[in-house]
Amino acid sequence: MDFRAALLEQTRDFGELIRDADPATPVPTCGEWTLKQLFRHVGRGNRWCTQIITDRRTEALDPREVRNGKPPEDLDAAIDWLNEGAQGLVDAVEQAGSNIKVWTFGGPHIPGWWIRRRVHEQTVHRADALLALGREFDLTPDLAADGVSEWLDLSVAQYKPIARGQSLHLHATDDGLGPTGEWSVVHDEEGLSWTYAHGKSDVAVRGRAVDLLLAITRRRTAAEAGVEVLGDAEVWDAWLAGTPF
Repeated sequence: MDFRAALLEQTRDFGELIRDADPATPVPTCGEWTLKQLFRHVGRGNRWCTQIITDRRTEALDPREVRNGKPPEDLDAAIDWLNEGAQGLVDAVEQAGSNIKVWTFGGPHIPGWWIRRRVHEQTVHRADALLALGREFDLTPDLAADGVSEWLDLSVAQYKPIARGQSLHLHATDDGLGPTGEWSVVHDEEGLSWTYAHGKSDVAVRGRAVDLLLAITRRRTAAEAGVEVLGDAEVWDAWLAGTPF
C-alpha cells in the first residue's frame, strides 16, 4: 500500500469536506471540538510530526512549539496550509531516510513510521467530520483493514484493556482481504498481543472493515456501525473502555 499517496489523498479529501462546512459545527466524537478546531488539529499534527523528523527529536514535541502551526484565516489559504503540511511530512521522511532515529509513540523509531500513523489519523478525523455533518463515511476495505491493524498496534503497545486470559477476535466480512481481514487479540502469560488469525475467542466482532474501524476507534457503537458482537460482550466493552487513545 502506498501510504504516502494515501496521506495526500486523505488530506485533500478532508480539506475539501471542511471547505463547504460551517466551521462552528460541533464534532460529537471529539469531545467539545468544532470543525474549526478539528481542522487545526489535523493540520498542525502533520507539521508536528514533520518537525520531530527535521529536528531529529528523540522526545515528544510540545504542540505549542510547532512552527507555522496555526492555519491562516482565509479559507483557501487554510486549505493550502493543510495540504502543504501533509506534503511537507512526506518530503521530510524522504529526505531523512531510514538510518536515523526519531521519537514515536508505540512503534519503530524511524521517520517512515509517521506516514502510516498520519494516514489513519486523517481517515478517522475525516470520519469525525462526516459524522458531525450527518453524512456517511466510507473507505476502501484494504485501507480500513490496515487502520484496524494500526489501531491494534497502538493499543497493544500502550494499554492493557482486557484481563489476562481474555481474548478478542475481529473479522472483516469484505471480499478479497484474505488473512489481513481477521485479527486475534490475546492477553496471556506473555502479555497482550495480536496476530492475523482465525480462531475462537471470548468475543468476536464481525462486519465490514470500515465499520470495524469506526467501532474500534469508538466513532460509532457496534449497533450504530452495524457490526455483530458474538460471545462475551463485556470483553468488547472492556477493550473499548481501556483504549481511550
